[in-house]
Amino acid sequence: MSRVERKTKETTIDLALQIGDGPIEVKIGDTFLGHMVTTLARYAGLGVKLEASGDLRHHLVEDVGIALGLALKEEVPAQAERFGAALVPMDEALVQAAIDVGGRAYYAGPIPSRLYQHFLHSFAMSLGATLHVRVIRGEDRHHVVEAAIKATGLALRQALRRGEGVFSTKGAVSLGRPSADAASDPAGRGGRA
Repeated sequence: MSRVERKTKETTIDLALQIGDGPIEVKIGDTFLGHMVTTLARYAGLGVKLEASGDLRHHLVEDVGIALGLALKEEVPAQAERFGAALVPMDEALVQAAIDVGGRAYYAGPIPSRLYQHFLHSFAMSLGATLHVRVIRGEDRHHVVEAAIKATGLALRQALRRGEGVFSTKGAVSLGRPSADAASDPAGRGGRA
């Protein structure tokens, strides 16, 4: 289980996260953000315990995205499946997400909420993941944002599964992350590529 405590003049965040369906406890003053974090955790198959508060909604959304990415980065298995993709319909909305948790930070959107586009961008960059979100159709902004979060979660669930080996034609790239794998891999090649 990874733990992130993030305190700034703008926000206070206490987060514990683990891969695997577990309890999800989210206490945030922003109801919609709480709903989106709970949704992301549920669809990704994560156990999350989060308490967060902030001065402005923008700061809270951004910093929660950063904290989630940082915590999840520590949990990604060295031999993860690495890639995941999902297509989610929600009423009139249809959104696709594709992710690579192989250590290359990039985000491509857009979604029709600058705030939640920023959330996904902050999450992907802190996680060190490539995340593409494509809105195929949708009129209701709530539906599109929620479908984007659900699609991202389902794509993450696939990408985080433990795989057969390091999934890359380059071989493994050492990311300098000490782990239990280091003892069985003295050359330090247990990282992601």
